[in-house]
Amino acid sequence: MKKNVTIYPRIIERMEDWPIYRLSKDRAEFIREIDEFTFRRIASRHKRDLADVLVKTIYQERIRIKESPWKVDPPNERQFWNKISKRLIKKTLDRNDPEAKAVAEEILQKIIHRYSEEIVGTFQVSTFKFAQRFLTAFFNRLFNAAVGKSIRAIFRGRRHLYERLNVVGDVETVRELFKHGTVVVVPTHSSNLDSILVGYAMDQIMGLPSFSYGAGLNLYNFGPAAYFMNRLGAYRVDRRKKNSIYLETLKAMSNLSIQRGVNSLFFPGGTRSRSGALETDLKMGLLGTAVEAQRALCTLATHPDAGGERRFVSPILEGAGAGKVFVVPMVICYNFVLEAPFLIEQHLRMTGKENYLRLKDEGTSVRAWFRFIWRFFSTTSDITISVGKPMDVLGNFVDGQGRSFDRFGNELDISDYFVSKNEVVEDRQREEEYTKILADRIVERYHIENVVLSSHLVAYAVFEMLLHENPKLDLFGILRLPPDDYVFPFRAVEEVVEQMQEKLVEWEQQGKIRLAPEIHRSAADVVRDGVKNLGVFHTEKPLGFTRDGNIVSSNFRVLCFYHNRLENYHLEKAVHWKAEEIEVLKVD
Repeated sequence: MKKNVTIYPRIIERMEDWPIYRLSKDRAEFIREIDEFTFRRIASRHKRDLADVLVKTIYQERIRIKESPWKVDPPNERQFWNKISKRLIKKTLDRNDPEAKAVAEEILQKIIHRYSEEIVGTFQVSTFKFAQRFLTAFFNRLFNAAVGKSIRAIFRGRRHLYERLNVVGDVETVRELFKHGTVVVVPTHSSNLDSILVGYAMDQIMGLPSFSYGAGLNLYNFGPAAYFMNRLGAYRVDRRKKNSIYLETLKAMSNLSIQRGVNSLFFPGGTRSRSGALETDLKMGLLGTAVEAQRALCTLATHPDAGGERRFVSPILEGAGAGKVFVVPMVICYNFVLEAPFLIEQHLRMTGKENYLRLKDEGTSVRAWFRFIWRFFSTTSDITISVGKPMDVLGNFVDGQGRSFDRFGNELDISDYFVSKNEVVEDRQREEEYTKILADRIVERYHIENVVLSSHLVAYAVFEMLLHENPKLDLFGILRLPPDDYVFPFRAVEEVVEQMQEKLVEWEQQGKIRLAPEIHRSAADVVRDGVKNLGVFHTEKPLGFTRDGNIVSSNFRVLCFYHNRLENYHLEKAVHWKAEEIEVLKVD
């Protein structure tokens, strides 16, 4: 049965009017701005130890080239850094020599420009249109084949991928905000499929223009992927490079693109959640660029000549709000995650210091992606994308006109946060504190905008039953238990789920969490639906049914991964554990 899905019209019909396309057309000038901005910042911060910064950068880069070379690296990589190193050693030994200082600054400029050329991508309308048509047709055909359980159905059906995507939240307000400023979307990160599905949903369902987004440089090792990402607005992020010059260049690119009105998407958790839990520790680097961009835009609003003309903003921006940055948390909710076994193994190795067997990351396998998509399409399991309430860069909620309001409902002027002595001024320490406030608010909203699925709830209930049965064991002791020794009676699981349901419904009514429609069914239906969804993909099923209808697990570690999705809510406190019917059976 087909599902009715709201498809929104495009807010900017002509792709040539999209901010990311306008930025791409001015790529050379944009790179020049990045070079100058980054140079000023580093040179002013390291007036006395610039040579030390350069030496450290060169050392780290030479180690990277030797220990982790990639096919995508430029062919002259080693020669460039060798040449830079020789010039630095020859000319900057005397720290007080003006000529040595000039050489150090020249070397810094060369390094920054090399990085900015690598980072900044392009956006070509023809390539985007091709990718849009091809991928939409491809996924829809695959969807029809999977639903029809036959490759023959690939040309017969008329089903669409968006029927498997539930987009919930205040989409209308987010769409309106494109008229009043720059939108920065910050999703949770669980799977390598996140970028594809979020991009598809924003393009095909929400009607939004393409966003600037970061793509790991390692993905460019694959020729076809490199061809398309080079032309679809992605900027390249090389996670091997940890030196301060590279990181400052990357942040400058983000800051200046937001100032130009280019809408941005990045994962503030930095990487996929290894534990399966919602992110609580966000990276401050790119988040901080949104705060810095907002302060710069406030300066331009009061002193239009301070930063020159603000180029290439969206043609639909209206009024004074055009200089505002909006942050939209987004929570991606899967019933099952392709890479769950690999991710939880990594988490356990990092936290427990145990000698776990290293598993292959299935998320990097093209075959595994197709297998996951086929399973996803051929089941009734949906993916939910929860669009959070938009905020300003201080975490205050905003309305559809881009106006900020405090928690008492009073309207705020965002520029007041950046004023000192009646002037908007840069204060890095203050802006770092604002970034922390924003990060805390995003984490808070993740937990409120999260949509609880049946698989999350049942996994949490069963794993908590296992923990309750073994109170003297720590987590790693629990995970060493043999799954074959435990059976979870259906009635016992149903009782635990029912008590947790009551608390979740209460929280939903208070606006503290979102629930999928199936959570409002009977506890027995929730248990059946959750077990079915968790058992649909993994070889070692985290949950499954026995012949007599009870519940077992083939892998407590993967079960722990899905349990962790709700760990910060402490739902176990809602359960009366002394009830006689809540028992776990041990197999002799």
